[in-house]
Amino acid sequence: MPSAPDMFGPAEPPAPGGWESPGPDAPLADRMRPTTLDEFVGQTHLLGPESLLRRLIAEDRLCSMILWGPPGSGKTTLAMVVARSTRCDFIRLSAVTSGIAEVKNVIRHARRVRAAHGRRTILFIDEIHRFNKAQQDAFLPHVEDGSIILIGATTENPSFSIIAPLLSRCRVFTLNALTVEDVQAIVRRAWEDPKRGVGAAGVEMSDEFLNATSYLADGDARRALNLLELAVSLAKKAEGPSKRLDAALLADVIQRTHLVYDKEGEEHYNLISALHKSLRKSDPDAAIYWLLRMLRSGEDPLYVARRMIRFASEDIGLADPQALVQALAARDAYERLGAPEGELALLQAAVYLATAPKSNSLYRAEGDAKQEIEASGSLPVPLVIRNAPTGLMKALGYGKGYQYDHEAEDHYAPQKCLPEGLKGAGHFYVPGPFGFEKEIQKRLDWWRAKREEGKKQDEER
Repeated sequence: MPSAPDMFGPAEPPAPGGWESPGPDAPLADRMRPTTLDEFVGQTHLLGPESLLRRLIAEDRLCSMILWGPPGSGKTTLAMVVARSTRCDFIRLSAVTSGIAEVKNVIRHARRVRAAHGRRTILFIDEIHRFNKAQQDAFLPHVEDGSIILIGATTENPSFSIIAPLLSRCRVFTLNALTVEDVQAIVRRAWEDPKRGVGAAGVEMSDEFLNATSYLADGDARRALNLLELAVSLAKKAEGPSKRLDAALLADVIQRTHLVYDKEGEEHYNLISALHKSLRKSDPDAAIYWLLRMLRSGEDPLYVARRMIRFASEDIGLADPQALVQALAARDAYERLGAPEGELALLQAAVYLATAPKSNSLYRAEGDAKQEIEASGSLPVPLVIRNAPTGLMKALGYGKGYQYDHEAEDHYAPQKCLPEGLKGAGHFYVPGPFGFEKEIQKRLDWWRAKREEGKKQDEER
């Protein structure tokens, strides 16, 4: 494939943004980042001695890749280790703060370095899922012609957050949440290290503190190190000669972190709860307010879109079948337009959902059906509605007596489709009294009357 033309024109390229050691005032999580693969904790399925990724790094044969994993699992750290391990220029951008202009500068720099020195450029994009489809499209020709090696980090499923043409040109490496043992090793290393860590603080650490901190981190190394850093800071200020990290101190730390990191903790759930309940209570003004509060606090707009898609089925359902269409369209519009243009589509969906008739009939039907399945187990499919593709199946009675509805009067042949042996009555879906569900109730009533009529005819025979 021929190289894509330089559609960006001449401009001064940026200096390479290689990995730089954080200063002594940097957060502990940054200071403790591994600098070599041997220091890396966890992800042995990716970085074991014979693993593909380790060989690609060691042999400097990197390809474009997507690093997919939960927060704190080591995506950014792994990219920085790559920066130290290869002979490539390394430039880091964040999709949260960077746009197409910064990407254009990187491409120009990469082409110049490649032409002048034969050296490749690695472009690391943190939170690449935040780039919309048009922005991701801009990478395609330059990944294709080798101008850049793209490394994208994402917490979102690449199948949904990365466009297919770009995904097909990248290897996807999945990082797992760190185990409790992994986090313990990371915390212990930071506690012992006198240079990069907190070893010089002279603070003791109990096993109880280590175990509880590693458990509370929930697989997120950054969260564990933040807890350790704050705990050490409090311990150093404590009165008396004993400077010890224990359970009581950890409880104090947890109280404080609710304030420091609230945007990603309790407040995150408070805001989405406020939006959800405003939609349910048919209050479009409150829905607009809480949605914009979430977006301004840095919430992922696609997370908000997913929650509204769920709401459309859970709290509206078939009372207004267009609600789900509107929610899906809003998500698609945001993916195409990005911020800020796409935010208006999210607001449109929120107002539509808030003003739509409400019904939780589908949600209740789902719960009732799950309970029935749990109670009655895997009941056999009635023979009359089984398919019979072979002679043996026909001989066993599969499909015997089945009536084809389109050939029946009124295109309806009343036959039982639920299995024998249900613990309950088998009535899962009960339409609500509003919106389109009133029409659905009329149809169900008509079909029910036809079934009763059929029963009477069978009895008379």
